Amino acid sequence: MSTAFPALGTTAEVLVTDPARLSAAAELLHEELAAIDLACSRFRADSEISRLHEQAGKQVRVGALLAEALGVALRAARVSDGLVDPTVGSAVRELGYDRDFAEVAASAPDDGDSAATGQAPGPGSHAAARPDLTAAVKATLRASDARKVALTAFQVSRGGPYVVAPPGEPTTVPPVPAPGWHRVLFDPVQRLVVLPRGIRLDLGATAKALAADRAARRIHSVVGCGALVNLGGDLRAAGRGPDGGWQVALGDDHAGAVDRPDATVALHRDFALATSGTTRRRWRRGGRTVHHIVDPRTGDVPEARWRTVTVAAKSTVDANTAATAAIVLGSSAPDWLARRRLPARLVGVGGDVVTTAGWPS
Repeated sequence: MSTAFPALGTTAEVLVTDPARLSAAAELLHEELAAIDLACSRFRADSEISRLHEQAGKQVRVGALLAEALGVALRAARVSDGLVDPTVGSAVRELGYDRDFAEVAASAPDDGDSAATGQAPGPGSHAAARPDLTAAVKATLRASDARKVALTAFQVSRGGPYVVAPPGEPTTVPPVPAPGWHRVLFDPVQRLVVLPRGIRLDLGATAKALAADRAARRIHSVVGCGALVNLGGDLRAAGRGPDGGWQVALGDDHAGAVDRPDATVALHRDFALATSGTTRRRWRRGGRTVHHIVDPRTGDVPEARWRTVTVAAKSTVDANTAATAAIVLGSSAPDWLARRRLPARLVGVGGDVVTTAGWPS
């Protein structure tokens, strides 16, 4: 038995082996996701991470859940050699993902040629949309021949500057590498954080996976039956599942399942599966298609080699970390995953499929 609902900008689903426990399991999942959202959402002005950003440069004692999420994010950065880095927050904002994806998809971009595609997130966003600064300045320039004038406008609230070019030219700032996770000072015992000025955190690569891990463990502990939590492709099994394991059918574009032997996997007790991809949360920016996964080494979207990467691991956090790192690595991802003995399925932008480490067994 299962139930699903929108949460964290995706679809949350819980399955249980005992139908009588489904209602209780769903309530526990709601509670966990609400707590994660309030602690970690960069789109909520009232979230704890937003308050941490406001106190950059100061020592701050954070709550237990944000401390756990930050510790998980910093560990992901360490084990991935910086390929998954929470300090990409500013880079993601500069690419245009500075508000809930529903607003990114609905709003006109600065350069006037973009259209966003993807799955709209659920409720909970409180961030205001960026004003169309470029359009306003261009309208002013038309009277004085915009082609002969170049202006630089500073939008203080969004951390500019933004270069306003003549019509038809992009108005984006060149990407810069992420500041680096090692610059975040964190004492996990005392839950003390010093976030240097100018650094913005984005826990998106790990917080949803952490929520899946936490929720599955809690549901199994409280309701006493096998459970599977699925948060938009981040899956975690806890407790004894059905005979043969939970049968998971993969879709190469996060949509319909694919009829291939390597696209179905059995997920057993206390194992996890995570998929990262570039086909859903993407939009046009500066005359090109960009998406929500950023290479910390450049501050830009990575090489367009894979459209989805699915990894199996002992935790959803570890699986998601590896899947995201693989998207960032591009062509070298299969070797990177194989060296770490991580079973994975990678689908190229052209539809080619590569598997590693004995996937799907």
